[in-house]
Amino acid sequence: MKLKRILLAAAAASVLSGGAAVADSTGITDTSIKIGNTNPYSGPASAYSVIGKAISAYFKELNTQGGINGRTIEFISLDDGYSPPRTVQQVRKLVEKEKIAFLFQSLGTPTNSAIHKYMNQKKVPQLFVATGASKWGQPEKYPWTMGFQPTYDVEGEIYAKYVLENVENPKIAVLFQNDDYGKDYRDGFLRGLGDKKDLIVSMLPYETTDPTVDSQILALKDSGANVFVNISIPKFAAQAIRKACEIDWKPLHLLNNVSSSVSATLKPAGLECSKDLITAQWMKDPTDPQWKGTAGYQEWSAWMDKNLPDADRGDVNYGLGYNVSKLLHHVLDNCEDMTRAGIMACAANVKDLELPMVLPGILVNTSPTDFYPIQAAQLSKFDGEKWALFGSVIDATK
Repeated sequence: MKLKRILLAAAAASVLSGGAAVADSTGITDTSIKIGNTNPYSGPASAYSVIGKAISAYFKELNTQGGINGRTIEFISLDDGYSPPRTVQQVRKLVEKEKIAFLFQSLGTPTNSAIHKYMNQKKVPQLFVATGASKWGQPEKYPWTMGFQPTYDVEGEIYAKYVLENVENPKIAVLFQNDDYGKDYRDGFLRGLGDKKDLIVSMLPYETTDPTVDSQILALKDSGANVFVNISIPKFAAQAIRKACEIDWKPLHLLNNVSSSVSATLKPAGLECSKDLITAQWMKDPTDPQWKGTAGYQEWSAWMDKNLPDADRGDVNYGLGYNVSKLLHHVLDNCEDMTRAGIMACAANVKDLELPMVLPGILVNTSPTDFYPIQAAQLSKFDGEKWALFGSVIDATK
């Protein structure tokens, strides 16, 4: 059912300036919608490039079916190499030269941070960003920016709670990427420890320009830690897992969700070396046979067969690209006010939406005051072949 205009007007209050509606339809015509994106098709985070490829394939197929309400999608995805200065350059090109309607699923915490104020000053939606930093849910301060996945700080709290409840005499070592992404996870974990922060015996950063994290892993092992919190992107997560294995360091190993892909992280690290890793999941792991009989998995699998037949099905990021494309499709399909402010308002009025490759029981909900679409996850352990969920879904809103 179409959202009523009265609801749209109310929701749009979060993207108004001085009480006057922003009726800007740049990038939108009666026959097309121009959408921008930046993705690391090169550089240290290039493992995530499959998300951009999946989104491109989704809109390409959608256009063959007539687009969305008669509008074809012009999806322009540019490589930023996971470099904030390059992101600024590419996004300025998208906004000022290409005249996009909005930016969608731009990837990376440091890269999105570099354009955060710019997008809000320009009043161009920065929609469903591909990063779990907590800063993407501040509609009162940044009304043109909305997150997508569970936030890193909440995930960090989940890991801290697990350690406190399940490890006797924990001695904790932490590796984190030295930027907003890594610090968000780190700070959530510290918050989860509460007054037991002294359980941390070593905490070391790394830079995305570092060739390896081998020296950090050696130092973390030497600290005597029996718990290892691995806050790193796939390239460095794989290095950390492999190095810990090589030096026979076997702590309880907690791996941040953004590097939980079997294909992008665990296979390069070695599946045997990855055994017993624990992460927090919110998507269906495509390597887990329990999902193969579900309607959502079958929908995604059939779509992959048709549109990306040679892609690695073990990479959960293809599922992420499909999920977020379905979400945007839902928002645009149910939006009557096709202006920048109207689309932002529609994105802030999603109710109990089930996405195909999201875990059962986790629904998408947004409102004009809630810019966190997904706020739940479930712990999972890698058994050497696949992730195995355990416990129950943990909802950050409850």
